Amino acid sequence: MKLKMLAALCSSAMLLAVCTACGEPAAESSSAESSEAGAVTTAAEESSEEAAETAAVVEAEDIEFEEIAEPGDGDAFLYINDGQFWVSFDGKPTSILAYGAECPKIDGDGDYTVSVDAGTKGAQFEIGGDPDGDYKCGGVAFAAVIVKEGTTLFGKDMCIEIKEIRVDGKPITMTAKNYTSSDDGKEMRANIYNQWVNNFPEDAHTADGAVTGEFGEYSSQIINLDDFSSWSKVEVDFTVTGTGGAAADSEEAADEPAAEESSEESSEAAE
Repeated sequence: MKLKMLAALCSSAMLLAVCTACGEPAAESSSAESSEAGAVTTAAEESSEEAAETAAVVEAEDIEFEEIAEPGDGDAFLYINDGQFWVSFDGKPTSILAYGAECPKIDGDGDYTVSVDAGTKGAQFEIGGDPDGDYKCGGVAFAAVIVKEGTTLFGKDMCIEIKEIRVDGKPITMTAKNYTSSDDGKEMRANIYNQWVNNFPEDAHTADGAVTGEFGEYSSQIINLDDFSSWSKVEVDFTVTGTGGAAADSEEAADEPAAEESSEESSEAAE
């Protein structure tokens, strides 16, 4: 902008001086000089735009984004789609909500938490190009707690019981209880909001056993969508049972040889 003003001022001054000294012929000279000044201004503006684009790229490279989650076999994660099927996390690192997603390793019966957060720098940058943006998600098209390869690793009796769901830190009231089932014979899941399932699958169960009949106390839709009209972070606390301690037993078994070797070494040293 300064270059543009300077060029204009110089052009005006030269035009006045030439017109005063030589009359009409000076107008032709002034016109040529104005064209040259215009060309300089255009070049300056293009250079300025290029510099701004370069600065934006450098700024993005300097942003410290959150770690991208990529759940593996035996990990739990919150599969969720916003109401537009745009902002989501499906367990893949390319998902917008993969930044900072909490995906704990299931190592046996116990309490766990999964979460996603659209308020992270990474998600906001993916959504609007601004890591400090304030975009909020609207609605939920699908949501479920999933344990990748859960059925394969822990067996069909593995159970996921959702204890609490928090939206932006605030606990919400669940409209029904969840059940556990395997969608593909490999994973294990607990639906939070699944609009495509309106009756219990054959393997639907809870910690107390199989569930059958009509949806009511248990359902595939256990939330009120009004609680998700505007959200950034969703956290789900749940309890896992029925694993038979498979993962924990496996770890202990792996540690036993090392423990025995250590004991033998200590005995030899004592001798």
